[in-house]
Amino acid sequence: MSKRRAASPVSVQKPLKRAIDLPVWADLSLRLGGAFLLVFIVVLVHWMDRDGLKDTHDGAVSFLDVFYFTMISITTTGFGDIAPVSDRSRLIEAVLVTPIRFAVIFIFVGTAYNYFIKHSWESWRMKRIQERLSDHVVVLGYGVSGAEAVQELMERGMDPACIVVVDPSPARLKLAEKVGCNILEGDATRDETLAAVRIGAARTILVSAGRDDTTILIVLTARHLAPGVPITAVIRADDNELLANQAGADNVINPVRFTGLLLAGSAEGKHIAEYMSDLASVGGRVQLVERPVAPDEIGRSIDDVKTGKGVRIYRGDRCFGFWEPEAHKLEAGDVVVEVAPTIRREGLA
Repeated sequence: MSKRRAASPVSVQKPLKRAIDLPVWADLSLRLGGAFLLVFIVVLVHWMDRDGLKDTHDGAVSFLDVFYFTMISITTTGFGDIAPVSDRSRLIEAVLVTPIRFAVIFIFVGTAYNYFIKHSWESWRMKRIQERLSDHVVVLGYGVSGAEAVQELMERGMDPACIVVVDPSPARLKLAEKVGCNILEGDATRDETLAAVRIGAARTILVSAGRDDTTILIVLTARHLAPGVPITAVIRADDNELLANQAGADNVINPVRFTGLLLAGSAEGKHIAEYMSDLASVGGRVQLVERPVAPDEIGRSIDDVKTGKGVRIYRGDRCFGFWEPEAHKLEAGDVVVEVAPTIRREGLA
């Protein structure tokens, strides 16, 4: 039986929460409104306690003087022309006004960070990542299938920094980011989203959107932007497989059909389904490997492959099994599919 991945520890339950989806203008208005409300409270407090303030200029404290003192106090400027002189005024400044002063500063700094600094930083960071993207794997959709594909790629030795995940769900992207992948929140059916991850320079594209219609539309968009990049798509309905191929998918995987194959294999023998699962995962004792023919293998038989058990070759648009005469003489440009032992994995186990 293929080795199962170790179960992750049970996480501590946290209170349910839901992000409040506000437009930018509403969020900005709430922030500024809160800041001005705090300033108004300080103005009101200073006006009620104006007898404890001293104006060194004319000795009288008017409402304009109170407003002026509040603003220079909130901004920590402090020219010294108006100052609290009574014990009560100084206590109010220390206990009430100072915390409000910090709150107002944090609101303005936080607003500036969210709408200016953070945006500029993210734009610069994204540009730096884009400049380095090349020969990467693009995963469009980080549901169950997409997450499993990423996990399998990493177990096969791929650096997560070479994987780019695109998904419209921030929660899913957070999970992808935790394992070290590059992430982009967006609609993968749109040209600008796929162009942002340099899909034309990718090694391969994996599409698993959860819905067949969305998956096919993504494949169409990806094939338009990346004509020469291999695309693999997950399709759940049999009658949509042809559409996915016509849209440009090089490989179409039907998880329902694969499950049926495992069930049928189990009916023929209890070890057949086990071995098929073993082949599908790098966590098993053996795995299927696809590679170009090595120079020293040209002219030799597929049975002479030393790295594993050769089972099939692809020559142009045709494929030949190990029992066919064409597989007994490998040619330059052939692609070999072999069953290879996962010796490195067993050595680490």
